[in-house]
Amino acid sequence: AGSGQQSVTGVAAADDGNSYWRVRGRTAAACERGTPVRCGQAIRLTHLGTGRNLHSHRFTSPLSGNQEVSAFGEAGEGDYLDDWTVVCSGTYWARDSEVRFQHTSTDVFLSVTGEQYGRPIHGQKEVHGMATSSQNNYWKVMEGIFMQPSEVFKAEQYHAEL
Repeated sequence: AGSGQQSVTGVAAADDGNSYWRVRGRTAAACERGTPVRCGQAIRLTHLGTGRNLHSHRFTSPLSGNQEVSAFGEAGEGDYLDDWTVVCSGTYWARDSEVRFQHTSTDVFLSVTGEQYGRPIHGQKEVHGMATSSQNNYWKVMEGIFMQPSEVFKAEQYHAEL
């Protein structure tokens, strides 16, 4: 069942080496490293291990029956179904704040509700898309590499405070 694309799963360990994703500009958009991500901005999340993008489409997820979330593309290049809108409060996605990711094309929220796979990925939780916002679709960065804001952004902030 499903699309046959690579599954995206959730694990409890925050330092799992397979849990690292790079935040990039939306498909076909330029995004300079060090540019803060605005609330409401569309982004891509590229899996560091495989180079595939977080992706969703109108396929049913195998365990929960919600919308399938998969990993798609090669070397960070996929298609417009890899774009997610960052839903947060304030102006920018802050390092320690909770955010939601809403699929730009189908409006589902990136979610995990506890359904677990059996073999060969026993105990890993199904990540899927849900139509409604809830506690099941809040995400928080637990660890990783954080970039210093670009000099242009620092200058903007300085002028804004005058």
